[in-house]
Formats: sequence, C-alpha cells, structure tokens
Amino acid sequence: MKHIRNFSIIAHIDHGKSTLADRLLQRTGSVAEREFRDQLLDDMDLERERGITIKARAVTMKYRRADGEYQLNLIDTPGHVDFNYEVLKSLQACEGALLLVDAAQGIEAQTVANAALAEAAQLTIVPVLNKVDLASARLDEVSEEIEQTLCLERDGILHASAKSGIGIDEVLDAIVDRIPPPQGNPAAPLQALIFDSSYNDYRGVVVYLRVVSGRVAVGDRVRMLRAGRTYDVAEVGRFLPEMSACSSLECGEVGYLISNIKELSHVKVGDTVTLEECAKEVVPLPGFREPRPMVFCGLYPASTGDFEALRRALDRLALNDSSFTYQPETSDALGFGFRCGFLGVLHMEIVQERLERESDLDVVQTAPNVTYEIATNDGATVRIDSPANLPDPHRIEEIREPFVKVNLVMPAEYIGNILPLCEERRGIYVSTEYISANRVILHYELPLSEIIFDFHDKLKSGTRGYGTMDYELIGYRSSPLVKLRILVGGMEVDALSMIIHRSAAERRGRRVIQKLRDEIPRHMFEVPLQAAIGGKVVARETIKAVRKNVTAKCYGGDITRKRKLIEKQKAGKRRMKQVGNVEIPQKAFLSVLSTDDAR
Repeated sequence: MKHIRNFSIIAHIDHGKSTLADRLLQRTGSVAEREFRDQLLDDMDLERERGITIKARAVTMKYRRADGEYQLNLIDTPGHVDFNYEVLKSLQACEGALLLVDAAQGIEAQTVANAALAEAAQLTIVPVLNKVDLASARLDEVSEEIEQTLCLERDGILHASAKSGIGIDEVLDAIVDRIPPPQGNPAAPLQALIFDSSYNDYRGVVVYLRVVSGRVAVGDRVRMLRAGRTYDVAEVGRFLPEMSACSSLECGEVGYLISNIKELSHVKVGDTVTLEECAKEVVPLPGFREPRPMVFCGLYPASTGDFEALRRALDRLALNDSSFTYQPETSDALGFGFRCGFLGVLHMEIVQERLERESDLDVVQTAPNVTYEIATNDGATVRIDSPANLPDPHRIEEIREPFVKVNLVMPAEYIGNILPLCEERRGIYVSTEYISANRVILHYELPLSEIIFDFHDKLKSGTRGYGTMDYELIGYRSSPLVKLRILVGGMEVDALSMIIHRSAAERRGRRVIQKLRDEIPRHMFEVPLQAAIGGKVVARETIKAVRKNVTAKCYGGDITRKRKLIEKQKAGKRRMKQVGNVEIPQKAFLSVLSTDDAR
C-alpha cells in the first residue's frame, strides 16, 4: 500500500486539467503514442466539442523511479460549478489533490470552491501553477493570490506547463512524496466505496469502486449494504485507461466490478460493497451527501409514442449521472413526460443533448425554474418545483424563493459594470475582498431564479470574459412572487405558466404572448392570447382570423345580398370558435421555452 497514491486534479474550468492528465499518461507510458489523442480522458463527443469535462474519469498509471514502482490512481474532475457533485464524489475516493491554477488567469471562483471541498475532505493539496510559459503569465502575483486566498505555502507551489511538458516530472514526484498512501487494513473484511457507475448493454452495470479495506476477487459473493442486494463477482479490473481485467483489487486500489447487474436501481452511488459472509459486522462507509437539485424543468418526448423510450434513456442517464433526478408528470399541452432536477442550467443543457445523441430522441423542454417554499394559512409548509403545483391563492400565506451566496471573481476595473447587474437582479451586497492589487471577489446574495437564465452571460460580457462565478444555497426567503398564467383562446397552457417576481410579470408576459402570436398559425376564428395574474389580465395580443371573401361571387345587385353573406360568415365563425380548439405547434413551445426568451 505504501506504493499506491490516489489523487484528483481540481481547478477552475479551462485551467488545463485535461491537458495535464494527458501529459501524466504520456510520461508514465500508460498509453501508446499511436493511441494517444488530446483530451484522452474526455471520451464523450460532447466533452470534446465543448472543451469541458462533464464526467469524472478514473485511470491507473505506473510510475517508476529509483525507489521503486508506484501505482498512481487519478480520478479526473470537471471544473464547472454545475458539475460540483462529480468533484465531491471524486475527492471522497482520494487522499490528495493537485490544485491547478492558470498562471495568466489566477485564482477564479471554482478554484476557491474546489479547494474548500478538498479541505473539507481532509485531503493533502498540492498547488500547481500551470501555463507558466505564456507571455502573459503572472507568476509572482498569482503565487501571492494562492498564498493569501487559499492559505497554501508559497514555497510548495509547483511551476508547470501541461501543454509543453514543463515540470511534469516534478509534479509526478510531488504526488509520490507529498500525497500520503491510503490507510486501511488489508486483512480486514472488505469495505469498498462505490463512487460512480455506468451501463453496458452486454454486461450490465459496471460499478466503479475504491477498496478501503480488505480485497475483492473474481468469484467472491458480495453484498451492497444500502441496496441490500447480493451478487457473484464476474470480473474486477483497473482502468489502464481502458478497462483491463485482473484477478483481484487490493486494499487502497481503485477499479471496477462487474456482477451481471441488470436492474439499474440496485446500484447506488455512495453505497458500501462487502463480502456476504461479513455483511453483518461491516460498518457502512459514510458515502456522499445526496445531491440537491437547484433547477427544474419538464422533459417531454416530441412524439407521444417515445414515452417509454425516454423513460429507459433517463434510467441509464441517472445511473451515469447521480446528480440528475426525475419523476413522471403530465401536462395538458405536452402529454406524458418527466419533471427533472439539475444542478444548474449547463447541467440541464448537457442532459438534454446526451438524451438526444445517445438515445436518438427528440425532446421538448419546458422553461427552467427553481424550487419554492409555500407557507399556507393552516401553518403547513410545502415545496413545489412546478408552477402547476402551486396551491389556490386563498390558501397561500407567503411564497419563499431560494437565495444563493454568489462569489464573483473579476479584475477590479470591471466592478462598475457588475454592481448594476447585481442590483438589477435583486441582489444584496455583502462584501468586497481584494485577493491581489487588481483582482477582487464580490460577495452577493441573489435569488437563484435571477441567475439561472443569462446572469453568467451578462457577467462574461461585462468583464470581457475575465469574470467568473460560484454559488451555494443559503436558504429560502419571502418574496412578492406571483403565478403568471398564459391563456390561448381562453384556455390556460400549463407548460407555459411560471412563478416570477411581481415587478417583472407584465414585461415577461407580454414578451411570451408576442412570441406566441408570431408562431401560432392563424385559424378560421380570432384567437386571443393573454397573460394573467389570478383573474387579472396584464397583457393581451390577438391572432386575427383568416378571412375569406364571401362576396366575391356577387357582381352586382342589392347591397343587402352582400350583407346577408357577411352575417352568415360571422355566425359560422362564432359556432366554430365555440367548438374549435387552437392548435399550438411544437416550434411555438420551443421558441417560447428557450432560455433567451424565458427572461
């Protein structure tokens, strides 16, 4: 065990985690040159296209030096705030972490957040200053930021450039010398932590685990304590970086286990795996805290016949992404679908794209919204994640919305652009912290509903791309919120209803019905479009009826003949309006429910 090191690479997005992982794999000879490609651990097309890490990946490397051969188990992590739960899971399976900081960009929001997660997990942090060969690198200034903001010794900061290969040997030596080996008893009963899983069509669920004590071998009968299920081990192995079978996984190692598990619900991330004969005496490992969805939306199949296919696709995706939640729901406008919970808007976009690509499904997504707390007149408190579940107005005492603490990191010269943005979004100023002579952290408290749409884009625009943000939930607060109802032809369309601040209700409602007016085709009768709060209409548009010239065949004669035909046409349109339904095309929903128009 003294020759095993388990570590993660943590950093803000685009600070070079994937590139550093590539160089470590090359330097240790873990992948042949003919098989090498950039972003080797980012095996999803979506990750490579967007240039971000979405899923944590594990890989085992062999590093040889004078005092022997070491087994280095790297668990790569994402950098975006929406995938924070992936970072948390990875850190629980490690003893140390490489904290990567861009020498040109310096400390950013997720740098601080991920360092705090590593400290909370009691990991050894090795700071690495990356991209030191750039002309714009600020070595002394960024080193001072690391020392002041993260309280890490300046003398222990490594200098490297993952792209050009500078300092990679020093990084490998620091992993061996500064990160402690795993602690555990090889002779004790098996205790293994499930930190991830995936599904294989031919072999069932592949369980990713870290052996904390004991050992697991092919042929063992294991039990998952939380799920209460027992299985025979068909295969164990390591990631080299592809799955490579071996006879057993020893104490302290990271690898995978296959037991021909077909039921996706039987595997829980954070569960403890042990041998069946020791199940009664083994104490379950702490596992992970349950992820708390921050953003909700509805996902519906574009074709009603694809409902079961969408259910199966969500089952598989939830196994691979444990921070994603879903449950069935029904919409009068969209039919049968699912109410889904996400950690953020980017997480929501990634899940939708993965569904469409991996399962070949066309999905309609409703507008994103957050969870609200409703205090009723009888003293009860209920939480809702959909406007359709809002109780009757006469039962509501108050509506509370989630507030988050937002840390905004930016050059000091752009403070004047960001302060008005935060005030416009109902922000509450907390403090300003200078991390260097020209970089600051603005601390604000903001309603979550105000930052899930386009706040990040506005932040980037106002700081010319240099601003970054991180947020965490701090609780629910009472606000003057109302349910904005959208009515088409006098009928409420539940998929378009939303809970918003009273001051923005009229503006938002008018924008939605104007978009509907442009997208809904004209009918043979007039169609009113209304935005209403309770029984009060705050905005209205009208789709004019298609007109037919019924007097075209009249070439002369008395005017009463023409009037008779026009009155007959009017009566017919009145009857049609009474029994006719307004057909809302799918593209109308897509245009209105896009995040740009939802604001």
